[in-house]
Amino acid sequence: MENKEATVEAMTVKKSENFSEWYTQVLTKSKFVDYSAVSGMLVYMPSCYYVWDCIKNATDSLFKKAGIEDAYFPLFIPEKLFKKEEEHVEGFVPEVAWVTEAGSSKLDERLAVRPTSETIIYDSYAKWIRSWRDLPLRLNQWCSVVRWEFKHPTPLLRTREFLWNEGHTAFATQEEANAEKDVVLGIYGYVMKELLALPGVPGRKTDREKFAGAVASYSIEMMMPDGWAIQGPDWHSDGQNFSKAFDIRFVDKSNKEDYVYQNTFAITTRVLGAMAAIHSDDKGLVIPPRVAMTQVVIVPIYTNENKYEVMNQARSIYDALKERFRVTLDDRDAYSPGWKFKEWELRGVPLRLEIGMREVEGNTVCAARRDDGTKKSVSTAELGKSVLELLDMIHANLYGKAMAFLTANTNVVSAYDELKGAIKAGGFAQTPWCGSEQCEIKIKEETGAKATNMPFDAQGINGKRCVVCGSEAKHVVNFAKSY
Repeated sequence: MENKEATVEAMTVKKSENFSEWYTQVLTKSKFVDYSAVSGMLVYMPSCYYVWDCIKNATDSLFKKAGIEDAYFPLFIPEKLFKKEEEHVEGFVPEVAWVTEAGSSKLDERLAVRPTSETIIYDSYAKWIRSWRDLPLRLNQWCSVVRWEFKHPTPLLRTREFLWNEGHTAFATQEEANAEKDVVLGIYGYVMKELLALPGVPGRKTDREKFAGAVASYSIEMMMPDGWAIQGPDWHSDGQNFSKAFDIRFVDKSNKEDYVYQNTFAITTRVLGAMAAIHSDDKGLVIPPRVAMTQVVIVPIYTNENKYEVMNQARSIYDALKERFRVTLDDRDAYSPGWKFKEWELRGVPLRLEIGMREVEGNTVCAARRDDGTKKSVSTAELGKSVLELLDMIHANLYGKAMAFLTANTNVVSAYDELKGAIKAGGFAQTPWCGSEQCEIKIKEETGAKATNMPFDAQGINGKRCVVCGSEAKHVVNFAKSY
């Protein structure tokens, strides 16, 4: 008999009508995340953490192939270290949580709960690096950070604690350091596309929007279903800013002393929120197949008279698929097939295999895709091949739809009124810009949009004029309202 209590978990709002409430329901009702007793700090439920594990494992494997090794540094940062790099401190002080007591004793010095780890890591780098032979030093750590600056957290998109990688690399020359940019951004772009089915716009940040302490910042920007931008993975050229602040010097091959050149880079659990928001629908969560904890769910449909035959076939199919796919056999008697369909749709499982007596007699299964709701009869003789093909088709369809939405909502504009209209309509407004912070601030003040980045693939700038002041344009910039 159908469980009446469980049905209250169904979605009650539509994505197109109340995106904010819809997004929250998608994450919580699907059991992807849950709220904790601390505001802005989430519980990552198993299906959510599985996706993060996939991101972490794939990214880490590619890092290691590129020569980047893993390490781990302390959670707490002494205030004296935190103050060494003034621009960095200025950028992060509003976000820092401080530890001032241990037990019943006051600490002699405040300890920052890391909002990022440059200061604690570079204190070690200053001890370790002495010669060109110690370079390059390319370390990465997987950890959590705490940033407490905002009043209204949004699950996964803006949380007071989040998970990420933070890469910290040091080189003998700026040229060597710069060469890492395309490698790291390429790794992030691959993970986003091939695992999460997410397109993005890679480009350089404006100086106003760059990371605190960086010489230059580069990001991959995504577009949410409401037309707002959200920053994905990023890479920062830090030049010698941190090495001078932390006295990270080395003797080069010609016996001259110099400061190292550094980079930092990260991908965060924010991409989990973007993935859920971009792919999911009014039935609930949609998870791309390559990161789904359950890729395939088998739902048997039987009566008392044919239960043995149907369940026997369902178990046989489960056994045949379990070595190649992450598959679940839902053999719970307490729930009807219809209830199971809705639950697995809500939780975002990419592919459902329905098996009733008709399928048993015909040696087939009915395969239902989560992404578009289509159903297809598949022969059990070629089931493994068919499941693989269907999962790949689902991934391609999710990416294709997201890319089509991004393209359709990127508007190239050349006049200020067009810019304001495009921003009001939602999406990216791509426009020529002179490079002055004054024009950038004017757009922010009058439209609420900020510069997301200067896309690498933007059209040429020759002969174009700044959309604000009319001066000769130096860059093409995407402006958008942003999370």
